[in-house]
Amino acid sequence: MTAGGSQVGIVGVASHLPSDVVDREYFERYSRPDDPLLRNPMFRAPRSRRYAKRGQTGAELIAAAAGDLARTVGEDAVREVDMVISHIALPDVPFVGSGAEIARLLGARPARIVDLHNGHCAVLPVMLDLVCPMLAAGQVRTALLCVAQNSGRVFTQPGVRTSAHAAIPGDGAAVVLVAATEDGGVAPVLGTHVLHRPEYAPDVSITLGAQNRLYWEPGTEELDVYFDNFKAQNIIERGSALVPEAVTAACTAAGVRTSEIDTLITNQPNRLLLRNWSKALGVDPARHPDTYDSYGNLFGAGIPVTLEQAARDGALADGSLVLVGGFAGAGELAAAAAIRWNTQVLVGRSGPGPTRKGRTS
Repeated sequence: MTAGGSQVGIVGVASHLPSDVVDREYFERYSRPDDPLLRNPMFRAPRSRRYAKRGQTGAELIAAAAGDLARTVGEDAVREVDMVISHIALPDVPFVGSGAEIARLLGARPARIVDLHNGHCAVLPVMLDLVCPMLAAGQVRTALLCVAQNSGRVFTQPGVRTSAHAAIPGDGAAVVLVAATEDGGVAPVLGTHVLHRPEYAPDVSITLGAQNRLYWEPGTEELDVYFDNFKAQNIIERGSALVPEAVTAACTAAGVRTSEIDTLITNQPNRLLLRNWSKALGVDPARHPDTYDSYGNLFGAGIPVTLEQAARDGALADGSLVLVGGFAGAGELAAAAAIRWNTQVLVGRSGPGPTRKGRTS
């Protein structure tokens, strides 16, 4: 996308992964042999995942990632953004989003703050779809896109960790700085696409056990996400089709073909969907970066964390065509964006190294 003589694109990306590493063996100790989902390919556990501390907020995870970004692009570039868009998987406070708290932690005073709760696992391309036209129109000059997955801790509750799906999520955060600039140095966003399938929205639900209480009502049973084999199979089938559909549409919007894709970066739900997406789009798995085994399913943070890691590892060549895409929930949304990579994009990783392997309780 262009704005007059300017290019609209990515200036920098950084991520933050908590130091608390929990290995697969932790969940194996508690797993139920009679769990009907235990052998479902959707729930084959990653080797490890990371969890935020009990009192650590999503806004704090994002601020840690933004601090790392500031060390590469400069503190002023982060503090002086015109717009902050945030997504936190498990809201820090009911009723209000965390965009204002993120801005406070960063010492920023953006003209616009948007808390974007939908998008979920595909939220980065949704954010790009929202902000790039505003950048191209000159409504904002810079924007900080902020994503945190902080709900992994939910799945370590004693009554939840026995379920096959509990081993899948991990915690992490990422930020992406986008801008309209005449100076180069950005990875231009060539095109985006978002599609909605609202009929699938009811297929992801929470459960609070036999009490059947509402999540805000008092009680002792633990919050969990409800799955059964029928729902899991439906989600696999939908997800297998929706992401290639969104990626193909984003390529069309960008004026390129799927055969030109150099690198495919998707959300990281499980190995089966990663394999299905590579195959459907004709992308060699070696060009479809995979962080699932190291970090688990990072939900909305999965795409930007994987993008940052691929860039930092030198896996994205200058001028290469990078497609980012994913789907949300049970398939009620899918989104993708086509990016012409620029190796001048600044990348970094914050956060201490791992402090322990596994949990004792």
